[in-house]
Amino acid sequence: MSIVIAVILLMSLFAVEVVYFKLADQFNIIDKPNHRSSHTYVTIRGGGIIFPIGAILFFFCFGFQYPFFIAGLFAIAFISFLDDIHTLNNKVRLSVHLLSVLLLFYQWDLFEYPWYWIIIALIFVIGTINAYNFMDGINGITGSYSFLAIIMLFYINSSVTPFTSSSLLIAVGLSLIVFNFFNFRNKAKCFAGDVGSISIAFIVIFLIGQLILKTSNFNYILLLLVYGLDAVVTIGFRVLRKENIFEAHRSHFYQYLSNELKWPHLYVSILYFVVQAIINFLLIFVIKESLSLCLGLIVLSAIVFLATRFLVEGRSKLLSKA
Repeated sequence: MSIVIAVILLMSLFAVEVVYFKLADQFNIIDKPNHRSSHTYVTIRGGGIIFPIGAILFFFCFGFQYPFFIAGLFAIAFISFLDDIHTLNNKVRLSVHLLSVLLLFYQWDLFEYPWYWIIIALIFVIGTINAYNFMDGINGITGSYSFLAIIMLFYINSSVTPFTSSSLLIAVGLSLIVFNFFNFRNKAKCFAGDVGSISIAFIVIFLIGQLILKTSNFNYILLLLVYGLDAVVTIGFRVLRKENIFEAHRSHFYQYLSNELKWPHLYVSILYFVVQAIINFLLIFVIKESLSLCLGLIVLSAIVFLATRFLVEGRSKLLSKA
């Protein structure tokens, strides 16, 4: 993608986002704070619609690449946007999610592999989508964390192992720049909404899946280690407290930092960005294809994260049901 085309695409995405804000304001697509929220003011919901739009623009402008992935992305983004506007029946929503994931698998040629790989991939994809959605609770965290993932994937694609279209990475990266311009603020202009968090999760999963299938190197799951740790550890604590893990909550570590300790949202988002950036550096330049080093980093990170949570939040809060 040339610089001129990239600039035109960036300006187009800005224009689309501004138009969406006007429509969202007119049709009352807003996020009102409640007892689970980490914000205190009414904000436009669904600004993350720019992520699938960026990918779809890539599809039409760069040779109609990855049609099944784009079809799955469109379906999951559309149903998520409808869910942002009006809560849908879970069976309808989950059916579309499953269809989208199957289209993703078809784009990966995953059905050529033994059946158990499909089960493993299904668990990974569904788990990552839900983790992304749960982690999207404060200003800047989804946009900055995802932008870091795209930057690292672009570096790998350019300098380590070509595995996908660089134009797709650039288009998604530009959509994240637009979103972060409006969201990475003390008082955000918009929130991603389900359409944003679920769509960007779907995109990042597709790219990481391409990379893993190309290299047969599963260590690249470390690109999502920080989100994974917070999601998995939080579920573990909720199970120990005998809570319903499917109910909305404010039990993630980032939520404790922002809601209980009153850290500014952007500080917390930057913390997650920096820690993941360090992990990415270790992955690319130290761990590489070493499975033992990868497992060692996962175990060490889990120990440090658990110790930090016990130190900061306390044993009683983490293990005792309120």
